[in-house]
Amino acid sequence: MRKLLLLLTVVTVGLVFIARLFYLQVYNNKSYSLLDDNAIRKVYDYPKRGYVYDRNGKLLVANQPSYDVMIIPREVEPLDTLEFCSLLKITKEDFKKTFAKSKNYSPRLPSVFVPQLSKTDYAVLQEKMRKFKGFYIQKRFLRDYRTSIGANVLGDIGEVNRRIIEKQPYYKMGDLIGKQGIELSYENTLRGVKGTKFIQKDRFNKNIGPFKEGRYDTLPKPGKDITITIDSALQEYGELLMTNKRGGIVAIDPSNGEILAMVTGPSYNPNLLVGRERNKNFSKLFLDSISKPTFDRGLQAQYPPGSPFKVINALIALQEGVVDTNDKVSCRMGYYYGNRRLTGCHHHKSPVDMNDGIAQSCNAYFVNVYRRIIDNYDDAGNAMNIWANHAKSFGLGDFLNNDLSVGRPGRIPDGDYYDRAYGDNRWGSTYIVSNAIGQGEVEATPIQLANMAAAIGNRGYYYTPHIIKKIEGETIDSKYTTPKYTTIDKRHFEPVVQGMFDVYNKGTAATLRIPGIDICGKTGTAENFVKIDSVKTQLTDHSIFVAFAPKDNPKIAIAVFVENGYWGSRFAGRMASLMIEKYIKGEITRTDMENWILTHSLENEYAKPYSGEPFKINGETTLQVIDKVEKPQNDDLNNSIKIHANRPNPN
Repeated sequence: MRKLLLLLTVVTVGLVFIARLFYLQVYNNKSYSLLDDNAIRKVYDYPKRGYVYDRNGKLLVANQPSYDVMIIPREVEPLDTLEFCSLLKITKEDFKKTFAKSKNYSPRLPSVFVPQLSKTDYAVLQEKMRKFKGFYIQKRFLRDYRTSIGANVLGDIGEVNRRIIEKQPYYKMGDLIGKQGIELSYENTLRGVKGTKFIQKDRFNKNIGPFKEGRYDTLPKPGKDITITIDSALQEYGELLMTNKRGGIVAIDPSNGEILAMVTGPSYNPNLLVGRERNKNFSKLFLDSISKPTFDRGLQAQYPPGSPFKVINALIALQEGVVDTNDKVSCRMGYYYGNRRLTGCHHHKSPVDMNDGIAQSCNAYFVNVYRRIIDNYDDAGNAMNIWANHAKSFGLGDFLNNDLSVGRPGRIPDGDYYDRAYGDNRWGSTYIVSNAIGQGEVEATPIQLANMAAAIGNRGYYYTPHIIKKIEGETIDSKYTTPKYTTIDKRHFEPVVQGMFDVYNKGTAATLRIPGIDICGKTGTAENFVKIDSVKTQLTDHSIFVAFAPKDNPKIAIAVFVENGYWGSRFAGRMASLMIEKYIKGEITRTDMENWILTHSLENEYAKPYSGEPFKINGETTLQVIDKVEKPQNDDLNNSIKIHANRPNPN
C-alpha cells in the first residue's frame, strides 16, 4: 500500500509539472519579457524633458537635476535609523510611515522613499549610501522655470499615482508626469523615453553584474523641444494688468488661431510647484477656495457673455433675413412688452439702426431683433435650434477641440433645453429675451469669446485656437491649420464690423481709443448673482470686453473678463486696449489708462460677501435694485415673462 501511495504521489507530481510546462510553453502565448523576470533587476535611466520656448524663441522651461532616494523593502538590512533620518532631514516617524507605505506597495519593487534631494543633500548622502542596504539614489530631472509667469500655461510635473500606473504601464512608482498646462497636454512629446539597465541577481538576491553583459540595455531618449504660441512679453503684461483682480484674458492671432496670451487672475509663480515643497504648496493653492489660483478662468470660467453676444444676434438676424441694417427701433430706456419693461437700457439717442444699436449697445434694439429671429418660425423650438446652430458655428457652446489641458463647453440653449424647462409648446420668445443681450441661459468662456471675435474679424471663419507652434522634428496637426467656417454669409459681416469699429469712434468705448490703431470692439456688462447665507444676492456686475485689431486683416483678437468690474469700459475695456497696443506697437502710449488700471484694485469688492458690506449698483444697494424688478403676475404665455433685469445697462 505504501509503495502504491508513493507511486501515485510521484505520478501526480509529474503530471502537475507536465501540465504546467505545457501551459507555459504551448497554451500560454505571452512572450517572455525581461521586464517581468524577478531574477533580473531593472534600473531606469531617466531622460531630460524637452525644453519649452515662447513664440519668439525665449526659453521658458529647462531642466535641473534631482535625486530621489529609492527603496526596495525586502533588501533593507538593519541600519542606524537616526543617522539615516538625519541625513535625509526627516523624522523617525516619517521613516516608519514611508517604509510601511513602500512595503505595502511592493516588497520587491523599488519606490521613492524621499523625493527630490538638493545637490547639497545628495553630495552628503552619496558618500554614506553604502551603509544603508536596500536604498539607492535615482537621478531624475525636475523643471527649471526661467520665468515667474504663465503658471496656468506651462503647468507642472508631479509623481504618478496608482491610477495612472494602472492605465499607463510605462510609468512606475516614483516617475514624474505632466499634471497641468502644456506639461500635461504634450506629456508624450516632452517626457522622452526611459533607458533601462538589466542587472542579474543571484539566489541570495544580490546583484552580480549586467545581464548578458548589457546586451539588452537601452539608452534614454531625451524629450523633444517645443515652441508654444504664447508671447511671453504680452503674457507678462496681461498678468500685470490683472494684479488685484480676478478674471481671464485670452488673445488670439486670427490669421492662424495661435494663442498669444492666456491670463488668469490671480495666478502664482510656477517655481512654487518644483522640489520637495511642491505638494505642500500645491495643497495651499488648490485649497484656496476664495481666490482659486489654480482655476484657469480664461478656459474654465463660464460667464454670461453680456453685450458682446449682441453682435452674434445681429449676424444671425441678417442671415435669417428678419432685419435690415437700416431698420430702426425706438428705445424708451428699455424694451417694453405691452406695459411691461422686460429689460432696461442706458440713455442714448432713439430710434437706432443696427450700427447705432451696436455702437450704443441698445438693449431694446437687440431684444427686438432677437424676437424677430424666434418669431420668424411657427415653432419656437425649431427656431431656437436654428438660432443655436448659428451661434455654435462660432465655436460657442463647445470645447473647441483644442490642445489645452482644461476647458469648459459654455452653453448655447436650444429648443430641447426650453422644452425641458417649460414643457413642449409652452413657451415663446418673450420667455427668453435675456438671450438677446447675452444674459439668461447663455454662457461662454473667455477663450470662446476671443475666438468669436477672431471669427468676426476674419469675416466668417476661424482656426481652432491652439498653443503649440512647433515641435522638434514634427509637423503640427492639420486640424490647427484648417479654417472652420461659420453659417453666416461673408457679406453680412461688414456692417457688424463697422458697428464694432464705431464702438470706439462714437460709442461705449470712445474714451479707450489707441492712436494709430483701428480697433473694433464691444463692451459688456454681466449681472453677477451668488448665494449668501442661502439668499440669492446680486453683486457688483462683471466687466467684459471683446475686440480685434486692426479693423482689416486683424493681428490680434482678444476677450477680457474682469469679475465684479462694474461695467465693460471701466476695467475690461481699458485692459483690452492696452493689450492690443502692447502687442501691435510693443509699447504703451496710453499711459493714463495704464496708470489707472495699475492703481485700481478690486480686492475690496471680492471681500464684500465676507464682510457684510452692501453692494452698490448704479448708486443703489442690491436690495433696492431687486425690489424694482418687475415680476410675472400669472402663468399666461403672454405674461409669464422671464425677467433677469430691469435696470439701465451702461453697455
